[in-house]
Amino acid sequence: MALPLRSPSAKLLDDRNLVAVREVLARDPVADVFVASRVAACGVDPWRLGAELWGHSVDGRLESLCYSGANLWPVSAGPEALRVFAERARRQGRRCSSIVGVADAVMELWRYLEPAWGPAREVRDCQPLLAISRPPDVAPDPAVRVVRPDELDILLPACVAMFTEEIGVSPVASDGGSLYRARVGEFVAARRSFARIENGRVLFKAEIGAVAAGVCQVQGVWVAPEARGQGLGAAGTAQVVELARAMFAPVVSLYVNAFNTAARKAYDRVGFDRVGTFASILF
Repeated sequence: MALPLRSPSAKLLDDRNLVAVREVLARDPVADVFVASRVAACGVDPWRLGAELWGHSVDGRLESLCYSGANLWPVSAGPEALRVFAERARRQGRRCSSIVGVADAVMELWRYLEPAWGPAREVRDCQPLLAISRPPDVAPDPAVRVVRPDELDILLPACVAMFTEEIGVSPVASDGGSLYRARVGEFVAARRSFARIENGRVLFKAEIGAVAAGVCQVQGVWVAPEARGQGLGAAGTAQVVELARAMFAPVVSLYVNAFNTAARKAYDRVGFDRVGTFASILF
């Protein structure tokens, strides 16, 4: 899809825009918890955020955002905002490994960017966004607990297996795994990693990937292949919901691939409600 020859430009935001940025992010705290968590932790200045935050204004008022880092993530972006975000992204060249967010916005953004950035490695156009704000409907697994720092080497192979299975590429291929190990270590240090560990082996694990504005988002849910089909996914996720609501935020969310029927059934059993649809473009 060709971009218009003349289009308003997306503005690079900084901490002077922090109040307005927070107002935009507050519109959908479940869908935009990832971006909100980054802003809450680092502010808006690119040198601290480790990414850029672009803004689109209407009549002088900030209306839409786009996070540009390892992910490209549109926030409250309508057709005009998506056009200007796509133009900026196209001009700077692809720096992200994925485009993620609310499905309608992601797919529209991709329609603009595909001629310059395509083809994608994979397009996942339907990822139900789920949330729960009450105790789970199934009994939590009490063996799922916070992972200790001294258990990092036990946890890491499960994280690598989950990432490779979910994304389709290994997170340790490029540098031998040092960056990914550091990232997993950050979650462990922050007490955001949960697992059931038996005899030095992880049977279930998950992390809290983002926390902001009363919402936390679960990511990396994984059950060891030999333990699947035994209810560990539902019971483990229920325990993560209980721990996350006690430790981080009253609303727990996650998104799941529509084709992952086993996971969707487990989340239904736990009591998650569908609150939207995400999409991901993977490179």
